[in-house]
Amino acid sequence: MLQRLLQESAGCYDDLVVAHDGPDTMGVRKVIEDCGGHFFEGPRAYQQEPHWPNLWRQAAHDWILRLDVDEYPSQEMREWLQAFRQAPEPGTNVSGFTCIWPLWNGRMAVTQRWPGGRIFLFNKQRVRFFGMAETVPIPDSHYYPLKLVLQHEPRRSSYGIHNILFRKQAYHWRMVIAQSLLGPPTELPCWRWSAGDWPPIWEDIRRKPLRTAFRRLVLDPVRQARAMWQAEQRIIPTALLGTGAHQFMMAVTFFFFRWRHSRRLKLL
Repeated sequence: MLQRLLQESAGCYDDLVVAHDGPDTMGVRKVIEDCGGHFFEGPRAYQQEPHWPNLWRQAAHDWILRLDVDEYPSQEMREWLQAFRQAPEPGTNVSGFTCIWPLWNGRMAVTQRWPGGRIFLFNKQRVRFFGMAETVPIPDSHYYPLKLVLQHEPRRSSYGIHNILFRKQAYHWRMVIAQSLLGPPTELPCWRWSAGDWPPIWEDIRRKPLRTAFRRLVLDPVRQARAMWQAEQRIIPTALLGTGAHQFMMAVTFFFFRWRHSRRLKLL
């Protein structure tokens, strides 16, 4: 997958910076350095977000093209990125751009225009961020949506309830998020982030975890169904269950984590 990503994204960037979660046991460093890139090993976190602030500090340029190893830009996106590199600097009202991130069933893409909103290019001086799983860079101004496609082709399906219930990583992420929410975001690896308050999407979980859990379990699939229908003119039921279930389990995990934490404090 790494070789595919490097091949398909050639000509789309000026500086290659790669983070590896934990010790590199598969020779990734050599592949990256042979391409003239910069390779950094971070402590094992089983998530990528805590590594981002360090990567952005190492990046030579302000505009960050963020690609995962199981992704690659479509032909249209490659052409747009190559033109972007030659174009004048966008105004300060542009913090970055979003694209379409089609669903993948393990063999083929099953959507063409949904879901949108994947942040793929942004200016690191125009966003703020704290390094916790499930978070994205928060823009100083706006992200502009583009109809470009970023192919996401992992070895497994990229959607569905199976990813929520049976992936060990998902349980680890929810535990890390629950633990992080007990303190301020400034205790996490940060980029241009100094506020001690959590954004509303996380503050809702902190203040009313069970109410938020059931609300998102019910409403998220409805919102996604509406957006999918508008984009695809069809509904894929298995694609609607994952996000709401994940949000539900995340909020419930925090509720019990906070309860156990408060009990330990009382015992002390």
